[in-house]
Amino acid sequence: NMSKRRNIASGVRYEELVGYSRAVRHGNRIEVSGTTALSDGQVVGAGNPTEQTRFVLQKIAMAIQDAGGAMEDVIRTRMYVTNINDWEAIGKAHQEFFGKIKPATTMVEISRLIHPDLVIEIEATAMTES
Repeated sequence: NMSKRRNIASGVRYEELVGYSRAVRHGNRIEVSGTTALSDGQVVGAGNPTEQTRFVLQKIAMAIQDAGGAMEDVIRTRMYVTNINDWEAIGKAHQEFFGKIKPATTMVEISRLIHPDLVIEIEATAMTES
């Protein structure tokens, strides 16, 4: 039922190229696509996992707000990292955003991301009250 679905775009060319949305809201559920620290083709926080994670979570917060939700609505995050040894630096930034919200989460190490300077990609799921 498309009337319950709303696609949220951020306008990056990859969305049309690949055929995806930054986020999708269906009813009271918001799913945010895998999000990285790329901004206008540049990596924000290269060499700094904490800064990259903060930037990614800020982008996720904007997507959720665009979909009519808030970070307090996040029930799950999934973090894909290129070096699991960065878990504390990444966890520090995750805690800054979610220390009181405490969503279910996953962190797994992967071999690489779309740009060699990226160290993390995050997905999020949120559920709003209505």
